[in-house]
Amino acid sequence: MPLDASEGKMALQFMTSWYNQREWRKKIEKTLSLPPSGFEDEHQRKIFLYLKVGLQAYKSRRADSHSWIVGGFATKEVIDRVCFRPSVVDPTMTKDQVEWLGSDPGEMVDQEWWEDMLVKWFEEPEEESDVSASEEEQSEERANQAEASEKESNP
Repeated sequence: MPLDASEGKMALQFMTSWYNQREWRKKIEKTLSLPPSGFEDEHQRKIFLYLKVGLQAYKSRRADSHSWIVGGFATKEVIDRVCFRPSVVDPTMTKDQVEWLGSDPGEMVDQEWWEDMLVKWFEEPEEESDVSASEEEQSEERANQAEASEKESNP
């Protein structure tokens, strides 16, 4: 199940406010490497994509994997740009939708929160009714096949 609006806000605040803390840079880079489908809110997804592209370091065409510039003036510039001109993310985006970027998400964000956030990013709820119904259909089909093979072997 993707991050809801409050969890997504905390994740974006984390990425845009803690980038100068060395112990969190690798975690921010890991978060930037995740797919945007982890955000439930469309505006947050667009902000994430903007950060993902804006913080991507220049590499030659021969380079295999992406890398990100996290920390320093370039990172601050990308974050400040979206705070002052939200239209760079989306023409319909307003300052109210990005005013919280760069602010500290609070004490709740720690190593445990980050690990839980990663789990939620990829977790998708299973629909039990569909799974059990398909299992029942498969078992009925096997039983019918077994009966048919018995009839063929015992005329």
